[in-house]
Amino acid sequence: MIRKPKTLRLFCAVVLCFAAVSAFRPGNIRQPSPLDLPDASDRISMLPEHPLTPFQEALNHPRKLTPLLPNFVDSETLWLARAIFSETKRPEEQILIAWVIRNRVETGFRGKVTYEDVVLDPYQFSAFMSNSEELPFYLSLMASSTVPGWQRTLHIAYNIRQVGDNYRPFSEETRHFYSERSMKDNQRPEWIEGQNAIDIAPIVHIDERRFRFYEGIS
Repeated sequence: MIRKPKTLRLFCAVVLCFAAVSAFRPGNIRQPSPLDLPDASDRISMLPEHPLTPFQEALNHPRKLTPLLPNFVDSETLWLARAIFSETKRPEEQILIAWVIRNRVETGFRGKVTYEDVVLDPYQFSAFMSNSEELPFYLSLMASSTVPGWQRTLHIAYNIRQVGDNYRPFSEETRHFYSERSMKDNQRPEWIEGQNAIDIAPIVHIDERRFRFYEGIS
């Protein structure tokens, strides 16, 4: 049976990344958010009839995003952005993958405790394998790069790193995902056998052929 996430209220927080910016508090902010958004007290339930926040507008219209200032893009944010950009260019998918990577960092999965080490962990992210033809391209991405969609990805990576634990869309043990479309010759990873994907329908609708997420995999 497919398992349910802990709460439904993460729908707007994860899909639109609204909470990833507006929920900052002095105790967990490393540096000010680069976007001028409403205070947490002004947050509303993001139903269709409500107007979009500036950040949601930016996600829907990437050209509205201005590059992050250099001091906002540290090495760890850059590695997270590279990883999620290598997996997908769709923001709703990038947000979930960013949380999987953050979960790995914060739980020390496979002994890795930095974003760089998690991304470069052998055989974990296909674009960063030593024999990957895409590796030079993703390593070349910097804060100033102008590849379409890259600046939006940097914003997502920055904000996922900053937001509080209470906006985690699934459990901290959710540290794996599987993309059927990216596997050659219908191959499947060994760890997937006998495992059930978590149900992310209350968070966002994603074609399961594109991504499935799993918790409790050692």
